[in-house]
Amino acid sequence: MNPGGEYSRDSRYITTRITADGRDGFPVEPGRYRLVVSRACPWAGRAVIVRRLLGLEKALPMAVAGPTHDERSWTFDLDPGGRDPVLGIERLQEAYLARDPAYDRGITVPAIVDVPTGKVVTNDFAQITIDLSLEWLPHHRVGAPALYPPALRSEIDAVNEVVYQDVNNGVYRAGFAGSQESYTAAFERLFARLDWLSQRLEGSRYLVGDTLTEADVRLFTTLVRFDAVYHGHFKCNRRKLSEMPVLWAYARDLFQTPGFGDTVDFDHIKRHYYLVHRDINPTGIVPDGPDLSGWLAPHDRAALGGRPFGDGTPPEPVAREEAVPDGHTPQSA
Repeated sequence: MNPGGEYSRDSRYITTRITADGRDGFPVEPGRYRLVVSRACPWAGRAVIVRRLLGLEKALPMAVAGPTHDERSWTFDLDPGGRDPVLGIERLQEAYLARDPAYDRGITVPAIVDVPTGKVVTNDFAQITIDLSLEWLPHHRVGAPALYPPALRSEIDAVNEVVYQDVNNGVYRAGFAGSQESYTAAFERLFARLDWLSQRLEGSRYLVGDTLTEADVRLFTTLVRFDAVYHGHFKCNRRKLSEMPVLWAYARDLFQTPGFGDTVDFDHIKRHYYLVHRDINPTGIVPDGPDLSGWLAPHDRAALGGRPFGDGTPPEPVAREEAVPDGHTPQSA
C-alpha cells in the first residue's frame, strides 16, 4: 500500500527459468519438477489451464494446496497427513526456504519445485505459462493448441499487458484500496477496460485471432471469479459479469471448453477470499451464492466462427485424481 492508499502488488518473483537448453541450470526434464498450485488462485489457475490444454500432466505433475493459508504460506492440508506425497513437506514455504534460507518475499502459487532438491525454481507466473508453451513443446500432447503462436505474439503481449494492469490486477487494486480516491480510480479503470473488452469481443469469438491463445486464458481466470468474489468482496459492483452480455457469453464459451471449466473449483475460490481476507471480511462468513447453473447455459458464440483448438483437438477428459470434487462446480462442466 502506498501513502495514497493505492494497492501495489509485490512483483519480486524468482525468475529462474526451466528451458529446453537448461541455460539457467534447469533443463526441461519430464517428471523432474512439480507444479504447485491452489485452485483458489487466479494466477495459479492460468498454469493449471495451460498445462491441461497442452497435455503436460505426465511431464509436469501437479500438487494442489488447500484453499486457505496463514501468514506463513500455503499448506498441503488436502493430502493425507497434511504433507505433499512427493515433496514430503507441509508448507510451500519449506521449498522457498530450501532455495533461499533468507527468502523474505511472498510465498506464492504457482510455483515449480525441483523434486530432487526440494527447492523452488520459479514462481514467475507470467513466464511459467509462456515457457510451458515454448520450452516444453516436445512434451505436448498430439493435437495441443498453439497458445502463443509467433505471428500473434506482439498482439497477445499488448492485450495481456492492459488486461493485467486494468483487470487481473485491477480487481485487487479496488479490493485492497486504502482510500476512497484510490478505490474509485481502480473501479473506474476496471470497468472502462471491461467495456473495451466487450467491444473487442462483440464481433470476435476470441481475444486475439480466431483460436484460443494465452490472452484468453489470462482473462478467463479473472472473469470466472468475478460474480463469486470480486463483485461483492472487492466492491467491483457496477455490474455483475452475468449482467455484461458479451463478456458473460464469452466467459461461458470458455468455461464450457474442455480445459477451462473442468479446472475451476468455486468452493476453493470462495473459501480462500472470504476466509483469508479477514481485513475485508472480518466475520469469515462464506456466501452460499451465486447460483452456478448459468455457467452451463447456451452461449451462442460459435456463430462468430473461430476454431477453439486451431488445427488441434480438445484435451482428453480430466484424470480422476485431478478432477474438481463434486459440488464444487456445475456438475456437467
